[in-house]
Amino acid sequence: MQIICNGKIINMPKGSTAKDIGDFDVFVRNGYGITKQTELFEGDNIVAVKSGQVPNKEDFNQMIFARNGKDASDKLNKSCVCICGLGGLGSNIAEMLTRLGIGKLILVDYDIVDPTNLNRQNYFVSDIGSLKTDATTNILLKINPYVQIVKKNVFVNSKNILEIIECADIVVEAFDSAKSKAEIVNTILAGSDKIVVASSGMAGIGSSNLIKTNKPMSRLYICGDMQSEAKEGLSLMSPRVNICAAHQANMVARILLGEVEC
Repeated sequence: MQIICNGKIINMPKGSTAKDIGDFDVFVRNGYGITKQTELFEGDNIVAVKSGQVPNKEDFNQMIFARNGKDASDKLNKSCVCICGLGGLGSNIAEMLTRLGIGKLILVDYDIVDPTNLNRQNYFVSDIGSLKTDATTNILLKINPYVQIVKKNVFVNSKNILEIIECADIVVEAFDSAKSKAEIVNTILAGSDKIVVASSGMAGIGSSNLIKTNKPMSRLYICGDMQSEAKEGLSLMSPRVNICAAHQANMVARILLGEVEC
């Protein structure tokens, strides 16, 4: 029988198992992990790698395509998303979009990682003192070494935002400051044709079901409960922040795949 292994057609006897392919440790068949003892069949598409080995770009993309579907993966891989703010929302959104297979990310933040960030942001103790753009990039490249990343270590305002987002298909607003949120979102909507996925209200430990995605304008989506702003006695906590981040990441995916309603 014939199978495809790492992009090459090979002949194997019927009844062969994955371990018969060669000196490999990890096997993926048609997008799904299998063991060394798994029997192979005619036409199977296998990616085989050794422990610690990074698959080449083509094999890596094929594994993503098998999970997400080729049409969806092609669209996502050709897309560019700008994430403004790499705190509790943005750092986690960046990870989700990388796992999803977004081809290019523009990461925007001027801040460094400090110990108070670790309760909800996608960083590690070893990242303390690093620029958030650098720390996020390092994490994302461990997930997908082939994602394109553009780092913008700048303080975003109404004067530079339109230039920053010029190449993006969608802009994610992930700031803490309500003033910054309003300034940036209003500038983007007034000065460009970009779609914005923003946030409002995810503090505390309230019900997960209160966090929703709304579409108040044709090019604006807002995720959150629209009420629970962080303040004294109501802090930002990982579970709820991540729920809101997931709403934003999911809405980005839906828009890129043609599902423009909430």
